[in-house]
Amino acid sequence: MINAQDIKNGTCIRMDGRLYFVIEFLHVKPGKGNTFMRTTLKDVIDGRVIERRFNIGEKLEDVRVERRPYQYLYKEGEDYIFMNQETFEQYPIAHSLINGVDFLLEGMVLDVVSDASTETVLYADMPVKVQMKITYTEPGLRGDTATNTLKPATVESGATVRVPLFINEGELIEIDTRDGSYVGRAK
Repeated sequence: MINAQDIKNGTCIRMDGRLYFVIEFLHVKPGKGNTFMRTTLKDVIDGRVIERRFNIGEKLEDVRVERRPYQYLYKEGEDYIFMNQETFEQYPIAHSLINGVDFLLEGMVLDVVSDASTETVLYADMPVKVQMKITYTEPGLRGDTATNTLKPATVESGATVRVPLFINEGELIEIDTRDGSYVGRAK
């Protein structure tokens, strides 16, 4: 249990049977009345963001989370099999728990966040930016660069990304895994 005034960004709390990460907090001391904490919380399971006020001195149930590197090995049915980099044990992780799963390739190392007390996986985070090779895209027309026109391109993971017209098949590009957008050519 922690007090409401001990909340910081990244703290994980259990409230109403759900787990939430604190995204933002603000210590508010109004001219009249009691001091309170205004927080923005993100649901670990479905990603919903809520705002909540806590009175100073209010007790909250904190959850100890661990962030460890896991390497992606292969897909089995609907689950993705990962290997713990420290113990070399293999664990299945559901498709819905992996952020940016469309850009996942064999051998990639992801940060897996788990509840330390129950050892259950909360979610797995892809790196923010990944480099991938374009396997298929239509050729761009020469001189057709007057506007910021985008075309679809398929990358090696099978996902489709919108890229500028001058990008060709076989090039290495950088992709933002949070929204699947084109960042630039890989250096």
